[in-house]
Amino acid sequence: MQHTAPVLGTPPRPVLTPTGDPGPVELAVLDSIAAGHDPETFLWIVIHRPDGGAGIRYAWTAGGTTLGDRVDDHAMTAGLDFADWLEITDRNSQHSTRGRINIQACALRPILADVTNGYRAPEDRREGLRRVIRCAAETTGQTPHPGFPRWFGVGPALLNRPTR
Repeated sequence: MQHTAPVLGTPPRPVLTPTGDPGPVELAVLDSIAAGHDPETFLWIVIHRPDGGAGIRYAWTAGGTTLGDRVDDHAMTAGLDFADWLEITDRNSQHSTRGRINIQACALRPILADVTNGYRAPEDRREGLRRVIRCAAETTGQTPHPGFPRWFGVGPALLNRPTR
């Protein structure tokens, strides 16, 4: 086996070994994406895989975890629901892509302002969501529950909590 010395001034190359675990690469991509966004931002990232599957990852920029949890505390106390979460995050987000990666970057300060000012999803959006839920229930043979699920979350404490 022959060994070649690195050229002076160039860093040694890491040894890359193929694995079936996309985790380390996805984490590196998440770090890169987060580095390109403002502080106090919540990132909802969908990574489409070559096999047709997809994975959802969350990330926060500097100050985002604490502020996201604060937003969630206010939203849950105010009784905001999933329809409100869709409306408010949509109003305060920017969408972008990187190849097979879809990124929704949500600015948390404006979301906090909407939540504390009592902004709610308008009735036409709520009715549209009700129609989608009814259609899904009919398709699967289930009975839709009245109302909407709880506020989904923009902070790690709520997003990482198991749902029932």
